[in-house]
Amino acid sequence: MTAEEYQNIYKEDDAVGWLAIDEVVDQLYKQEPRHYPPLCGLHYMAGGTDPIDGASVYDSEQQTFHRHIISYGMSELYYNPESTENEFSKWGFEFTMRIAPFEDDKTDPLWAVAVMNNLARYVLQSGKWFEPYHFVPANGPIRLDTDTDITGLVFVLDPELGKIATPHGEVSFLQMVGITSAEVERLKANPGIEETKKLIEELKKDNPLLITDLNRKG
Repeated sequence: MTAEEYQNIYKEDDAVGWLAIDEVVDQLYKQEPRHYPPLCGLHYMAGGTDPIDGASVYDSEQQTFHRHIISYGMSELYYNPESTENEFSKWGFEFTMRIAPFEDDKTDPLWAVAVMNNLARYVLQSGKWFEPYHFVPANGPIRLDTDTDITGLVFVLDPELGKIATPHGEVSFLQMVGITSAEVERLKANPGIEETKKLIEELKKDNPLLITDLNRKG
C-alpha cells in the first residue's frame, strides 16, 4: 500500500494499527474485552509516563481458564502514512501474557501491565527490542511483594495470535512466559536461544499455551 492509497482509505483520526490488532483478536474472542487505559492516566504521546497506551484483558477457556492480556503501544497504533513503507510497525511487536487465577489478584492482574510498561521503557531507552526466545531475569518475583517462585520471563510468539500484517508493517504478538528461579539459573548458566528453546519445549508438554501460574514451583 502506498502512502497515497493509505490516505485515500484512512482518516487522520483513525487508529489504524489499533484497529488491525482488534481485528485479529476479535476473531479469537467473541467477547468484549476489559480494556484499561494507561495506568498513569495519560497517554504517552500526551506526556504520560507509561509507554503502553492501554491493555485489553480477555477470559480464555482454552486449555484451562486463564486471563489473556494484550498490550497496545509497541507498534504504530495511530494514523501515519509514512509508516506504509516500513517492514515492521514501529518496534514490530505487542506484548501478551496468559495468567492463571491467583488468589491475591482480587481483580484483573494489572501487575502484568506494569511489567509490560517496565519492559517497554527498557526498549525506548536502550533502542533494543525483544524477539522470541529472549530471556529476562526479574531479580525477584515478577509480581512484586508476592510469595512466588516465578522470577523471570521468556518470550515466545503467542500460540494463538502469532503475527499479523498491518498497514504500518508486521506486528508479532510476543507472549511473556513466567519461569521459576531454577529455570532462571539454568538459562543464566547456558545463555543462548537454543537452551531457551529447549526449556520452552519442555514447558509446552504439560502447558501448550504457556500459561503463567504464579503458584508453580520447580
